[in-house]
Amino acid sequence: MSFARPLLLLALGFLPLWWWMRAKRLGRLAGTRMSDVRPAAGVTERLWVARLPVTLRSACLGAWIVAAAGPRVGAARSESRSEGISIVLAIDMSSSMLAEDFAPANRIDVAKQTAIEFVRARKSDRIGVVAFAAQALTQVPLTTDYQVLEQAIRDLKIGMLEDGTAIGTGIGTAASRLRRAPGKSKVIVLLTDGVNNRGTVDPRTAAQAAAAFGIKIYVIGVGKRGEAPVPTGQGADGLRYEMMLVEIDEPLMTEIASMTGGRYFRATDSESLRHIFQEINRLEKSTVEQVVYRRFDEAYRVPLAVGLVALALEIVLAGTFAVRVP
Repeated sequence: MSFARPLLLLALGFLPLWWWMRAKRLGRLAGTRMSDVRPAAGVTERLWVARLPVTLRSACLGAWIVAAAGPRVGAARSESRSEGISIVLAIDMSSSMLAEDFAPANRIDVAKQTAIEFVRARKSDRIGVVAFAAQALTQVPLTTDYQVLEQAIRDLKIGMLEDGTAIGTGIGTAASRLRRAPGKSKVIVLLTDGVNNRGTVDPRTAAQAAAAFGIKIYVIGVGKRGEAPVPTGQGADGLRYEMMLVEIDEPLMTEIASMTGGRYFRATDSESLRHIFQEINRLEKSTVEQVVYRRFDEAYRVPLAVGLVALALEIVLAGTFAVRVP
C-alpha cells in the first residue's frame, strides 16, 4: 500500500496531543469540590460509556485523515526497451582459412565457434552473416533469430565460394545490408587472414562508403606470426599442407578500421580471438531503457466508511447513553 499524499498522515500526530490537552482539562475539573457526592454514586461504573463518544470522534478523525492521504493498492510492471545494434559478421572463406595454426583446430573452425559465442552474448541486436572469398554472399540477412544465425555459421564451409580474398567486396556487401538498418549503431565485424587479391571493389573505397552510412568496422586479422601449415592441394591421403608465411595486410586493415571509427585486432590463437570478440562485445553495448508502469486502485473508501460509521455511533451514543449535562 502507498499514499498519494503521505504528508497528510502527519496530522495523525495531533490526535494524541488533543487527548493530552483533554485529559489535562478534565484533571482540573476533577479537583472541584462538591457539597454532596451521593448523586454521583455509581457514575464511575459507567464512565467508559461517557468516554465512547470522544473515542469514536478520534477514530472518525483518524480514519478521515487516512482517507484524505489517498491510500492506494497496486502493483508495478516494468518493461525493458532496447534499440539494439545492427551487426554483420563478414567472414573470410578463402582456402587459407584451413591453415592449422590454431591447433588442434584450423582457423575457420575456431572462427565459427567464436562467432557463435559472440552471437549468444548479444541480447536484442540484429545480426547478419556475410561470407566472402572471391565473391561475397549474404548467408543470413539482419535478424534476431539467433538459432538461425548459429546454424548458418555452422554451415559455413570452405569451397562454397570461388577461392580468393575480396575484402572490398565483403565490406561492400555487409555495408549494403546495414545501409537501411534501423537504429544509430551499425557495425561490421570483418574476419580475414589474408591480403585483398580479388574483386572489383577497393577496400578503402568500400570503407569510405561504410563510414558515410555511419557504419563502424572492427577488423580481426586471423593467423599467427611467422609460418603456418596451409593446404596447397589434394593428395592421396587428403589435403596436402605446406609451411607458408602468414601474410595479413595489417596497414590496410588498420586504415579501414580507423576510417570508420572502429579498431583493428590481431588474433594469433584461439584464446586471443575469443578475447577480441569479448572486447568488441564490451565496446558495442546496447542501450536498454527500462519503463515502469504503475497501476493503482484507490482505497480511500474503506477509511472513509469507517469514519462515517464512527461519527454515526458518536451521534447516537451522545443522544442516548452518554448525554452531556451542562
